[in-house]
Amino acid sequence: QVQLVESGGGLVQPGGSLRLSCAASGIFLNTYTVGWYRQAPGKQRDLVAKITNFGRVDYGDSVKGRFTISRDIAKNTMHLQMYSLKPEDTAVYYCNVGGSEGYWGQGTQVTVSS
Repeated sequence: QVQLVESGGGLVQPGGSLRLSCAASGIFLNTYTVGWYRQAPGKQRDLVAKITNFGRVDYGDSVKGRFTISRDIAKNTMHLQMYSLKPEDTAVYYCNVGGSEGYWGQGTQVTVSS
């Protein structure tokens, strides 16, 4: 059974950093497109970052230069390192494998506030 479990969310001040992790079981991350998406209240779910099965890395315009996505094949986990966080980054962050029709984690809350 496929399971994706996010961790690392929480409350952080503007300008701070967080590192999100996604532990996968029942599926190998190296054979799928993997990514992070986020959804703020009243807004659509948007792409944060993804790595395709061909190795291409894509970032949403609002996070480019501040966030870095990575994948640890040996541990079957992926991460999102977030720097210079802004209040606009506040959202529930979801781990994804296989795109919108694939698998999703339950999400982890990231709140950026003073």
